[in-house]
Amino acid sequence: MKAYIKPVGYRLTILSILLLFIGSGCSLTRRLHGNESLVRKINIKGIDKEFADAALLYVDKGQQPNNVINLQFYYLFSKNGKRDIGEPPAILDSGLVEFSRVQIERFLQNKGYLKAKVTDSIEIKKKKATLTFTAVEGPMFRIRKIQDSIADKTVRNLYRVNRPRFSHVQPGGRFDMDSLAYDRDEFYLIMKRNGFYDFYRQYVNYQYDSTFRSSVIDLKVIIDNPVGRPFHPAYRINNTLITISKSNGLTEGKADTIQVDTQFRFVDYSGRFKPHSVTNYVFQKKSDFYDIDKQTLTTSRLSELNVFRNVPNPTYIKLPDSTNRLDTRIDITPLKHFSDRIEGEFLFAGGKFGYNLGNTFTDRNLFRNAAILQIKTNWSVLFDNNNNSISKAAILNQDLRIGANLVYPRLIVPFVTLPIFGKYAVPHTTFSSNYQLFYQKGLVSRESFTNSITYDFFETSHKLHTFTPISFEFSKGTIDPAAQVELLKKDLFAYSYLIGRTIFTIGSQYSYQLNTDRLNSYGNFTYFRGSVDVGGNTLNLISKAFNTKRDTAGKRTIFGYPFAQYAKAEVDLRIYKSLGGERQFILRLNPGVGIPYGNSDDQHWIFEKEFYAGGANDMRAWLPRTLGPGKFNRAEFYGPPSPGNDSLRTRLKYLDQFGEVKIIANAEYRYKLADNFFGAKLKGAFFIDAGNVWRLHKQPGEPNAEFRLNNILPSTAIDIGTGFRFDLAFFVFRLDAALKFRDPQFSGSNSWVLVNHFNELFKSGAFKANYRATNSGDTYNFMQLNFGVGMPF
Repeated sequence: MKAYIKPVGYRLTILSILLLFIGSGCSLTRRLHGNESLVRKINIKGIDKEFADAALLYVDKGQQPNNVINLQFYYLFSKNGKRDIGEPPAILDSGLVEFSRVQIERFLQNKGYLKAKVTDSIEIKKKKATLTFTAVEGPMFRIRKIQDSIADKTVRNLYRVNRPRFSHVQPGGRFDMDSLAYDRDEFYLIMKRNGFYDFYRQYVNYQYDSTFRSSVIDLKVIIDNPVGRPFHPAYRINNTLITISKSNGLTEGKADTIQVDTQFRFVDYSGRFKPHSVTNYVFQKKSDFYDIDKQTLTTSRLSELNVFRNVPNPTYIKLPDSTNRLDTRIDITPLKHFSDRIEGEFLFAGGKFGYNLGNTFTDRNLFRNAAILQIKTNWSVLFDNNNNSISKAAILNQDLRIGANLVYPRLIVPFVTLPIFGKYAVPHTTFSSNYQLFYQKGLVSRESFTNSITYDFFETSHKLHTFTPISFEFSKGTIDPAAQVELLKKDLFAYSYLIGRTIFTIGSQYSYQLNTDRLNSYGNFTYFRGSVDVGGNTLNLISKAFNTKRDTAGKRTIFGYPFAQYAKAEVDLRIYKSLGGERQFILRLNPGVGIPYGNSDDQHWIFEKEFYAGGANDMRAWLPRTLGPGKFNRAEFYGPPSPGNDSLRTRLKYLDQFGEVKIIANAEYRYKLADNFFGAKLKGAFFIDAGNVWRLHKQPGEPNAEFRLNNILPSTAIDIGTGFRFDLAFFVFRLDAALKFRDPQFSGSNSWVLVNHFNELFKSGAFKANYRATNSGDTYNFMQLNFGVGMPF
């Protein structure tokens, strides 16, 4: 079996696709018939700047100019309307133009220009139409005074107390029908939060008298009583019936029926749930006033448990008496008890390829209390394809991971009974156990085992806290004896100790995230994630208290093994800026530092705690773990090729490159290309990445790899690129193409690789030939393609 992909081929294919869309923009009208014209431009005149953009939205959708890419997709892929891809042409329709004129006129009148008039005109050149809407706004009407007429005393008090807080309508302000509608909606919610279950928006009406000569309006707010009743009744919650169907939605056969207390009756046809797994998240309690916010909260939290497929809003039934009480009914359909998902991906870059296979088994209701058990396995293999084969001898590395997570939808703390937190989101307690076996050809095999318990909860809807009070980590490495000799010959003590030693630690982690819930929005906001990881301090106290033995390196041990002592911190700061519509600019800064101390130094802490650069989410023009540290250059480090060091160069060809300090910065512009591209929104991005990793201290034989202020800029890598995002609403496929712009492994002007060696982007020359000769036959790749699921940040 053979597999080979020529890098130049796929790069030229991508460029060809881009040129196809650019070059096809000259024939937008090619499918029009007879007297048809394509609307290509809309002018809005005579409207105040405050409302000009909004007025444009009142032009009928069928008369809005097409996005060029959307239209080209329609022409390329839609066959006589049989496929719904792209966007059909906006063909001029005089009836829709007139409808748009009326809509703009009404919009201006609703904004206080009660005398506004709008006219339209159409200009056609070469089957392309320009629409012009011209407004004469007239005077803007303002509110002179506001009165209310509310018969129900309780409702009147609620309105007058809350009106200063919610109202957008004030004396002296512009008369605005949208503001009146906003006030009606806000007061409707206030009533619904205070027990008025059957209050409707239609009870709130407005009367206004206008004096056209003076351009002022007197406004009266009227809130009517229900027909035939002298007041609005406020309702209290009575009994609650919870019914859980089978996974197929049926409610038949035998059911577990339990009267939980004076409020809850629990009927479970699935036979899988204990009552408290649901009743804990019903926030409307008996004798409480009905509250629409608690109704919504109940639905949201039950959905967030991730064990139910269908959680509609609770329904309410009025008791047939005069007590104004509501019985509640909650009908739920569970997800399947067990599920299994297989995932896979294919990776390729510069003569290397591999695959990644994963399987996730999920038990969605362990112990019948909505706890979720997930068992994940993942196996990845990377081959060197220089011989066009996938034989066992071509394997560069293998990575096997097996893990189990048990997630409870509440905080479980020993000896303490905590209330059910759920105002902003469901909190979780996660028990986790993970095993990893990593093999790198001719170098090392490593095993690691991690156990932890983690709590996460939302302080507010925007603030998430995650705390791991205890995490036990055990790592064991076995270096190939020949590789060990060669590592020590080159003074690579850090690699030798880090990847080849047995070590463990017990630590704690904490992270704080701000605005995680806004990451999929297009507004202006700042995202922040800060994390701290501290380990080994408790073990250090124990070892000193019991005066435990030291190993040959002078490090204290427990149970015969040395332990790591360290502190690690990382920040992810992003600024999201909306540019209108689905256009967005993101600026990201991601620094981190790890400091080994006490029973550790930079050669005696945990390999897995190091920072790495490269990959689909930070420095996208480099493969994972291949950038840095600093200005580290393999060719200079190993010296010129010769029979004496060929074995070392080959054996350490794919050695991971790491550091204790990381600084990554990214800037990305995102925009929409097409609304409908084979069922997905097609979006694009332009980006620039900059950064690197550095060693905390100077290392023997690794010049300019350590972190120094005067070494930051000279050793900063830069890449530029573009990409596509295929947005399927529930997840996003991503393809990014990144070009190395500045590579710090080279010195002086040679580091600006894209500028100085652009002529070798798609062909070989002196630069690539020299790189191949001094790097064990490796090819220098200017471009890196990254496939991924989800956004990079």
